[in-house]
Amino acid sequence: MYLGISLGHGTDREAEHWLRENVRPLGLPGLVACTHLVRTPRPHVAISLSVSSPVPLPPGLPELREGTALAVHEHRARRSGRAVLYPGIEHLVGTVRVDELLERTAIDQVVLLGGARAAPETAIETGDFVRPQWRNGELTLIATPLRPGRIAPFEMPNPTPCCAGH
Repeated sequence: MYLGISLGHGTDREAEHWLRENVRPLGLPGLVACTHLVRTPRPHVAISLSVSSPVPLPPGLPELREGTALAVHEHRARRSGRAVLYPGIEHLVGTVRVDELLERTAIDQVVLLGGARAAPETAIETGDFVRPQWRNGELTLIATPLRPGRIAPFEMPNPTPCCAGH
C-alpha cells in the first residue's frame, strides 16, 4: 500500500524531522518512507510511504494534492524518491562493508559516481547518514570514493551551501 502527504515542507531536513517524529515511532514493519522534491503547484518536499497496512496520516494541504499524487506514483513505480526510513537502516552506523549493507538492508545496489557498482568488500563510511534513492526499480545508494577500499554516501547530512562565505 502506498500513501503520501504534503505538508508544505520547504526542505528535506524538515520532511525528515516530521518522519522521525510522526512515522518512525509507529514501528511499521517493512516501511519505506521517501522524500520527493516536487514543483507542483509550487516547490516543496512531498512524502511517500510504502506500508503493509493503513497508517493514520494527517490530511495534507489540499493545494498540494497534485504533488502528493506525483510522489506516490513515482514511489510505486520505483522511479524516484529519496529513502529516509527503510528496513535495515539501523545497521548503517559507522563503517560497514558493501556486502553487509546489501544483505542487512532494503538497499539493492551501491553505485559509485560515474556508474560503476561498488565491490562487495569495499568499506562504506556511513557517517550515520545513508539516503538511497529509487532508480530504475532499485533502491540505490550513490557513493563517492574516499581513498582506496573506502567510499562514503554521496549525500552528506549537513552539506556546505553553494558559494558559502560569499
